[in-house]
Amino acid sequence: MAGCSIRAIWILTPHDSIAFSRTFPVVERKWRSACERDGEVAAQVPLPSDLELAAAFSDRKLREGSVRGFGIRVGSSSPGSDSWVDDPVTRHIITIYINREEAEGYMLWPVILHTSANYYVLVLPLVEPKKVKEYKKLYERKDCGGSVKENDSLSSLLLNLPCITGAFMVAHAIGDLISGETSDPEVVATSSSAVGGLLDTLTGSIGIAVAPRPKPASVPISASASSSATLMGSTLVDSSRTMTKPIDKDLLRGFISGSMPYGTPLDLNLNNIAAIRTTGFGSADPPPVDLRQPAWKPYLYRGRQKIFFMTQETISAALYDREDIPDSFSISGQINCRAELEGLPDVQLPLIGLKSAKAEILSFHQSAQYSDHGEEKQAINFSPPIGSFVLARYQVSHATNPAPVKGFYQLSLVSEDGGQFLFRLTLMEGYKAPYFMDFCSITMPFPRRRILSVDGTPSVGTVSVTEKLIEWKIVASGRGISGKTIDATFSGTVRFHPRVMNKSLSISLSKSVLGCTAEEDSDEEKESANNSVNVDDVLMEKMNRDLQAVDFEEPLCWQAFNYAKVSFKITGGTFSGMTIDPKSVSIYPAVKAPVENSMMVTSGDYILWNTLARSPHAAVSKD
Repeated sequence: MAGCSIRAIWILTPHDSIAFSRTFPVVERKWRSACERDGEVAAQVPLPSDLELAAAFSDRKLREGSVRGFGIRVGSSSPGSDSWVDDPVTRHIITIYINREEAEGYMLWPVILHTSANYYVLVLPLVEPKKVKEYKKLYERKDCGGSVKENDSLSSLLLNLPCITGAFMVAHAIGDLISGETSDPEVVATSSSAVGGLLDTLTGSIGIAVAPRPKPASVPISASASSSATLMGSTLVDSSRTMTKPIDKDLLRGFISGSMPYGTPLDLNLNNIAAIRTTGFGSADPPPVDLRQPAWKPYLYRGRQKIFFMTQETISAALYDREDIPDSFSISGQINCRAELEGLPDVQLPLIGLKSAKAEILSFHQSAQYSDHGEEKQAINFSPPIGSFVLARYQVSHATNPAPVKGFYQLSLVSEDGGQFLFRLTLMEGYKAPYFMDFCSITMPFPRRRILSVDGTPSVGTVSVTEKLIEWKIVASGRGISGKTIDATFSGTVRFHPRVMNKSLSISLSKSVLGCTAEEDSDEEKESANNSVNVDDVLMEKMNRDLQAVDFEEPLCWQAFNYAKVSFKITGGTFSGMTIDPKSVSIYPAVKAPVENSMMVTSGDYILWNTLARSPHAAVSKD
């Protein structure tokens, strides 16, 4: 995060009141010096008070229509508003205009906006005054938007501001802190590893063993939801997130002081900051004499030495089962690591199958360097930090292994309130041990209708029904399969509650905001006129209404498209074919440390589109 400094941080409640604020006088002096150097005397105004900032944020929300705004120029946009810039990035990098009665108002830009746990986190980084002046021209330009390739576009301006990336990292780190979502990357150890190391991994501890002091305590971390809970997450409301929990200001102050002294971010790892704050440094932690100790490793590990790697991939797919539309797959993966090594060693990790899988490395940990030694010889050299961390992230455009779930899904209406459906699927065809499918389930969502009843019995698995979806558990968790293929079919009928015609409140609002007129069918209860409406929902309603009229066979799902979503988890291998050979891992200086590797594949948006209905797709160029 070189070149990044933070002028101020504000955290606001849903009621637009300041819950926490922090300014950095050292960075503010840099801002004033830069203004004097560039001759921008008018910009040397002090930062707003908490009351002024809260009032300005509330005014902006009214002006833009919501917290994030439209991101595009609409009929209600006016010069000086974020939506007037006509760029979706203005939903995340906003402008706040401070009005003052006794003096001339002024503009704060760029302000990073991040929402977490019902709080709004605002981060104001330090940028050159001339960059703010360039943005003012975009802020008041008459024409709409601009191409990314244009020199005077907002995108080209932001690309020249590396502090934007650092400010986003600060905002997300603070958001994770106030929400409690600070778990380490998952690293699964085998049963042969030490119990302590496995327990540390599963509990999210930072795993520092420094005798004779007690182990530093981790910041409390909320348990991650299971895969089955994630599957139902689109229909269930998390009651804990509907309430705003108080902010631990002492914890927040300690994190900010340790991670960004004097406003310059150094290490945003909460576990490192918590360890330093809890245990400090003593005579048992002498710094190395001949090596420079990096910021990401404030403590030196002592104990049994071992390394854990985990390759974790996510598959997204669109299966059409049609000759005119090819199926498509995309794979994103990451390599998680946990290195419990004494001293400050260097580790070399060879990667196998990277070229054949046509993988593109997107990012590395700050301690890593990547080297290419030929067609199938690529390696990552790194000096590992303490605890679990993401070593590298990648994307794959070509998969060497077949799809773990293949087949088709059909749904057709036999009446206005009833339909027939058919699934014919094949699971784990071509996969042998050690590939192991932990679970697999299919969900059929119907967000526009309410399910009355479902008739049908699958050839394998169980079926559960809620008001908005049907879930078919083909392979239940804890009853996984390995080394065999499963052919599964499920046919039946579904009946819905009769439709009720009404005019939604969001439609009425969109008429006044966007100048649109439309009525929509829904079998939801009519909303109260006193309910608040999110403009984001209004925009989504507008996009839905802008579609062509829905045929009678397809009025079931969002945007008139009907689909089923597949969720699964597979261990023992990767879908891309990229692997790690534990025997090829090198450590310098050489030490005897066992190396363990595990692999896991989970489903992302793995979609079975209704073969008998419309489905969105993109044309693929033929090489």
